Formats: sequence, structure tokens, C-alpha cells
Amino acid sequence: MNYIDITLVIVTYKSDKVIFKCLDSIRHIKKIIIVDNSNDSNLKKKILRKFPNINFILSKKNLGYGGGNNLALKIIRTKYALILNPDTILSSNCIYELRSLANKINNNFSIISPSVKKDKKNYGFFDVKKNHHVSLKTKDYFKVDYVKGFAMFLNLQRIKKIKYFDENFFMYLEEVDLCKRLNMIGENIYVTKKATIKHAGAKSSNLGFAFEINRNWHWMWSKVYYSSKHDGFFVARVVIIPAMLKLIAKCLLNIVFFRKRRFLISFYRLWGLFSSYIGLKSFYRIKLS
Repeated sequence: MNYIDITLVIVTYKSDKVIFKCLDSIRHIKKIIIVDNSNDSNLKKKILRKFPNINFILSKKNLGYGGGNNLALKIIRTKYALILNPDTILSSNCIYELRSLANKINNNFSIISPSVKKDKKNYGFFDVKKNHHVSLKTKDYFKVDYVKGFAMFLNLQRIKKIKYFDENFFMYLEEVDLCKRLNMIGENIYVTKKATIKHAGAKSSNLGFAFEINRNWHWMWSKVYYSSKHDGFFVARVVIIPAMLKLIAKCLLNIVFFRKRRFLISFYRLWGLFSSYIGLKSFYRIKLS
């Protein structure tokens, strides 16, 4: 199959330990854009030495997941884009199966996601009361409400309708928000069992505990922002109060029992939640030495 109508997009941030395995699994794709949010010129040299045809963009500012992907998506001229996290490895037939399903359903989709190996779930439904179990077990592909952002095959003409990712999200839930907005205009999102992928999970960066703190801050900030956007400003602030009180209690307990790492995680989660709660933009960033 000819893949000239597909551009692959990877957003990186201190991802040198995992990205080469990812790139080795997609050698048959000729059009690849990497957006590096850490402005790492050494990584650019290493990658271009091995993969000279890659369009490697050094972002002088850390744009986050959504902003980094938007930067690439806006310059793509192919029909499709495949967004990948750098800590993913595709099976040999993954892109073939994604492309085959696109043909099979006459391009009537906005996103198709591969399945994750080891039966990990990378999709969900906004209405948790729905019973989808029968269809999920019997079909090679099935419709879902949202998929996780580490692997998404995009029909760009459909995605353009909602102007890509909301860049107010820096990290977490921006792909769920994207899917939510696509759902609202009647777009179709699928998962296919025939295309598979390995995903390490939270291994895209090699910054250790600094990254752990960063992701906890942003997870809570994004939860409040997402709820405010889709449930309403006042509803989000009432619903989040129990979580805020629970985090305050955790901080106090971890101080009493001298659990420094647990305290820092609880504190940064509380800080991210409260920052979003009072309407501050996502501002926390890892400081690089």
C-alpha cells in the first residue's frame, strides 16, 4: 500500500531514550514531522544523522502536547496524519490496517485509533451507562466516544472543522476535549483491533521525579479546565470541592509522617487544581538546567 497521503507527527520533550525505537517501527512512512518542545539541538542532530528525511522542528517555547501537534498539523498537506507519542512502538501491520479501515468506511471518520497490546484500554464513552460490551467483543472495529492521544490516525479535513487542539490545555485531556468537540458535531471515532501498538505510558520524557511532579500539576489543572469548559464554570467548581479537601488532608498527613515525595505530589496536585479553580491559565513548567 502507498502511504504518501500520510504524515506522521511526534511531539517530543527530553525523549531521546525512547524515540529511536518508535522511529525504527515506522520506517515505511516517508513524511515525518518531529516537534521538539525542549529545543534540543543535540537530539535533532542524532535523529537527522539516522533519519535524514525527517522534518525536525525545534520549538523555542514549550508548546505542550496540543500546541506542538497543532504546529505540525497546520503545515501538513497530506490527507491524513498519524499522531504518535515517542514512547510508542507500532506493530508491522499497524499503519496498513489503519489505512485499510479508512478505505473500508469510505473515509467517514475523524479519528481511528489502534488497539493497545496486552489488552490495555485506550478508549472510552462519555455516557458510562451505555452497554457496549457485545459490540466490542464481536467486531474488528467499533465506534467509541473518545480515544487517548498517544496514537491517533486523523482525517485532517474533518479535524479542521474544529480547529485542531485547544491550546489552553498544556498536558492531559486535550485529546478527550478534541473528541468531545468532534462528538458534538456528529463525527465518528473508531478503534480497530487489527492495528496494534505498544505504549510504555508516562515514559515520553526522561526527567524522572521532576516530570512526575509536572504531570500531577497538569492533570489536576486540566481536569478543572475540562469540566469548566463542558459542564459549566459553577458546576465544575462545586464538583471539585471534595477533591480539593481530600488533597489538603493528604498534604497534612504526609507532613505529619515525614513523607516528602508523597507530600510533593499531593501539594502539586492541589496547586494545579487550585490554580485552575481560580481561573489561572496553565503556567507551571519544568525548569531545565
